[in-house]
Amino acid sequence: MRALITGITGMVGSHLADYLLEHTDWDIYGVCRWRSPLDNVQHLLPRVNAKDRLFLLHGDLRDALSLQQVVNESRPDYVFHLAAQSYPLTSFSAPIETLDTNINGTARLLEALRRCSAIDPVIHVCASSEVFGRVPREKLPINEECSFHPASPYAISKVGTDLIGRFYAEAYGQKILTTRMFTHTGPRRGDVFAESSFAKQIAMIEAGQIEPVILVGNLDSLRTWSDVRDAVRAYYMLVTVNPIPGSYYNIGGCYSCSVGEMLRFLIALSPLKDAITVTVDPSRLRPIDADLQVPDTSKFNRHCGWVPRIPFEQTMQDLLEYWRGRIRAGEKFLTR
Repeated sequence: MRALITGITGMVGSHLADYLLEHTDWDIYGVCRWRSPLDNVQHLLPRVNAKDRLFLLHGDLRDALSLQQVVNESRPDYVFHLAAQSYPLTSFSAPIETLDTNINGTARLLEALRRCSAIDPVIHVCASSEVFGRVPREKLPINEECSFHPASPYAISKVGTDLIGRFYAEAYGQKILTTRMFTHTGPRRGDVFAESSFAKQIAMIEAGQIEPVILVGNLDSLRTWSDVRDAVRAYYMLVTVNPIPGSYYNIGGCYSCSVGEMLRFLIALSPLKDAITVTVDPSRLRPIDADLQVPDTSKFNRHCGWVPRIPFEQTMQDLLEYWRGRIRAGEKFLTR
């Protein structure tokens, strides 16, 4: 069996590759751009070099010909479409790139898969909980039928991703399943996301690289947290446990707290906790925010029996240790 992972060099894609290599005997084909950083998959590069069940293919969601070549070479039985312009704040300054990459890029990939003869893969299209956007408190927890109210160009692009996936399933009979994963994090999380930025800043403070001041954005947003390692297990179960073409699911954790409460937990893990202060950085504030992200995951749980296993506390501890390890290794970072 063969699996194709778009965005294999991202946090989720790299953890999914780890999971599939450990728990299946599939060959894994990972799509990355020629200039993609390989930090998240450096531990896997010996397997790539040895052609040991793991292969990297160059492709770009904005280049249809490259995607067709990737599909023709990999001929997958399973597709995990994770690649995206995934930073909500960046989408405000680069909306056209975000829309083209995420909406048109998904269409280009699905067309490439549709036009490749003799394959009929199970396809996971990864949308986002951000599609729900600004949800009234009385609609919590958010179920699959909650109306979309996207609060960023990124969220709008993921509405398009979601709808394109379901359209191709209905119109062309492709075996596409769509997910709206709520906040998920852990080791390898990019430092443009709040919790990872906080953990990185704490690690830099501990190393004496910056003053003991953590720069923050909106701390009032309510989030339900899950671990990326639970998320990739959910994605594997999605495509292997009675996959239903055209289905769509909310997936997420079971622990909810505000971004501010999450920050206080991270600070409490530091031996310098009493010296650390917090200040708002206006550049980290979005023009509008999806501030109530609490999911109802019962539909997916009933379908395949998935439940999160890794507690919030471990996720945050592992995230902080990830940044401590990188700083101990001598890596240098922007203070973003």
